[in-house]
Amino acid sequence: MSSIIKVDTIQDQDGNNIINENANTITIGASGDTITIPSGATLANNGTATGFASIDWQSTVVTGATHTASANQGIWINTTSNACNLTLPGTPSVGDQLIFSDFLRTWGTNAVTLTLNGSKYQGATSPAPVYDTSGETVHIVYSGSTQGWIPINDGAVALETPQTYDAEYLCVGGGASGGSGNGGGGGAGGLLSNFGGTAIALSPGSSYTVTVGGGGSATPFPPKSNGNAGSDSSLSGTGIATVTALGGGRGAGNLGSPNNGGNGGSGGGGGNTGSGGSGTSPQGNDGGTAVPTSAGGGGGAGGAGANGSSPAGGGNGGSSANNSITGSSVAYAGGGGGGTQDTSGGSGGGGGASNGQKNPSGSSAADANSGSGTGGCNDATTGAGGSGVVILRVATADYPGTTSGSPTVTTDGSDTIIKFTGSGSYTA
Repeated sequence: MSSIIKVDTIQDQDGNNIINENANTITIGASGDTITIPSGATLANNGTATGFASIDWQSTVVTGATHTASANQGIWINTTSNACNLTLPGTPSVGDQLIFSDFLRTWGTNAVTLTLNGSKYQGATSPAPVYDTSGETVHIVYSGSTQGWIPINDGAVALETPQTYDAEYLCVGGGASGGSGNGGGGGAGGLLSNFGGTAIALSPGSSYTVTVGGGGSATPFPPKSNGNAGSDSSLSGTGIATVTALGGGRGAGNLGSPNNGGNGGSGGGGGNTGSGGSGTSPQGNDGGTAVPTSAGGGGGAGGAGANGSSPAGGGNGGSSANNSITGSSVAYAGGGGGGTQDTSGGSGGGGGASNGQKNPSGSSAADANSGSGTGGCNDATTGAGGSGVVILRVATADYPGTTSGSPTVTTDGSDTIIKFTGSGSYTA
C-alpha cells in the first residue's frame, strides 16, 4: 500500500525553504543554493527541460533575409528564395550555444552570413563569417570575450572569419640622383596604384611586408660622374601578387661616349651626348636625350622626360603624377631637370623633383617620400633622390591596427589610410 505525504512547503531547521509548491510550480531550494545530485544517481527527464543550456529547436523555419537568434536555440534556415543574415545573441554568456542548419540544402546558392552583434567569432571581430556549403549544420558555443563564439561542428570545417577584405595601394620607388658634367636629370621611381580600380584581397591574420625604397644618393664633385639609381619599393604577402615599383634610373654624367641615362621605373636623362634611359611601362617613362656639348636631358617620370632644348639649356623632367589615395590629391614621381654648362638648367617635373642647374651650381635634393628625381648639373654636386612611399587604404571596419615600422595612420570617410615612409609590415 502506497503512502502519501501532502505539504506545501518543506523547510530546513533554519527556516529556509527546501521544496515549495505554489500554483502547480515546484521550486527546489532558493536563489544562491547549490542542488547536488549524488555520485551514482541519475537525473531522468521524461518531460521538457528548460534552463539547462539544452538546445530549444524552433518549430518555425526561418525564410526571411534577416533573423535574430537567442541563446541555446536550434534554427532551421531555408535560403531557397534569398540569402539570410543571422544576428547572433547579444551579451552572450560562457556556454551559450546555437545550432543552425540548412533546411533544404540551398546555402551553396544563397549563403548565411553572421552578424556578430558585438562579440568575436574565432577570435576576430571581422569580417562577417559566411556559411555557403549546401547541407551544412553549424554548432557554435560561446567561450568568453577572448575568442568569442567557436564552432564545435561545421560542415565546411572552415576558419570562417579570415575571409579576405579589400585594400587599395600606392607604391612608389625611390627617385634617382642626376649626373654631373652637362648631367642628365635623375629618373623618378616607378609608380603603381590600384586606387579607384580593382582592389587586392588581404587575408586577416596574415602579415604583409612593406619595403620603402631609398632615393639615389647624392653625387659628389669632382669628378664628373653618373648619378645613382633609386631603390625598389614593394608590397608582398599571402594571396597577393607582389607589387614592385622600381627605383628610378640614374641621370648620366659626361664620362665619355655613350653618356646614356640609366633604365628604371622611369629612365634617367642622358648626359652631354647621351640618350635617355628606358622607363618601365606602366610604372614610368623614358628619360630625355641630351643636346651635344651643351646640356643634359631631363629624367623621366609620369610623362617622358623632355629632351635638352637647343642650342643650350637642360631638358625638363617628366611631369609628376597625382594620386588621391590619402583623400587629397598629392603629386609623386617627377623627373629631375637636366643640367647645363651655360644658359639655364631644366625644370624638375613637380612632385618634389629638383631643377637642373647651370655651372657651377649644384642641384637640391628631391623631397623625401616623393619618389622624385634630382636635377643634373655641370661641375658641381647633385642632390639625393627622393625616397619612395607605400600607402594602403582599407575600410576602417576591417583595419586591425597591427603594424610595424611606425606608419602614419589617418582616416578619410569610412576608410583608414596607412602611409609607410619607411619599411615595415601590416598584419591584416
